[in-house]
Amino acid sequence: MMRRLAIAALVALAPVAAAAQELSLGEISNYLNSIRTAAGGFTQVNADGSISTGSVYIKRPGRIRFEYAPPDRSLFLAGGGQVAVFDAASNEGPQRFPLSETPLSIILADNVDLGRAGMVTGHSSDGTTTTVTAQDPQHPDYGSIQLVFTANPTELRQWVITDGSGSQTTVVLNDLQMGVQIGDRAFNIQAEMSTWGQ
Repeated sequence: MMRRLAIAALVALAPVAAAAQELSLGEISNYLNSIRTAAGGFTQVNADGSISTGSVYIKRPGRIRFEYAPPDRSLFLAGGGQVAVFDAASNEGPQRFPLSETPLSIILADNVDLGRAGMVTGHSSDGTTTTVTAQDPQHPDYGSIQLVFTANPTELRQWVITDGSGSQTTVVLNDLQMGVQIGDRAFNIQAEMSTWGQ
């Protein structure tokens, strides 16, 4: 009988424990704003189901670098308000477009404020992780980013970017280290074009 009561008590407490794990939008905004530099590994699941791996470097605000591991060897670079995608299989210059037109701009902003009206379209917890879906409230047509966090301590674990056409790309982060030294040249698109001979 006592065992049944104990199990019943645990079941009754489970929703409370789950609720306690949910991070508020303010906590998540503060965490993202605390990231000035970070580096780690990533695994990317592409829209066609293919998988890529590599290293990611972040320097907020506005800068991120994805170096894809062989056999891919491509590069995704954001810096100076622009995004450049270098395709290792192409002899042409990189594809370029404004960072502001990608959902990544939300987490790379100088001041992340997920409390802005219309920015967050989803906010939930499964008791272990907190998931937030955000978009540019002025341009929902640019797509959205779904961020997954763990708590105690708060850590960004993955994101899913849905572009304007509905295509999804998932990035799972691993061994993300904060406060690392990263030179500005790593995010210089013109310097990278010289390196690639473009």
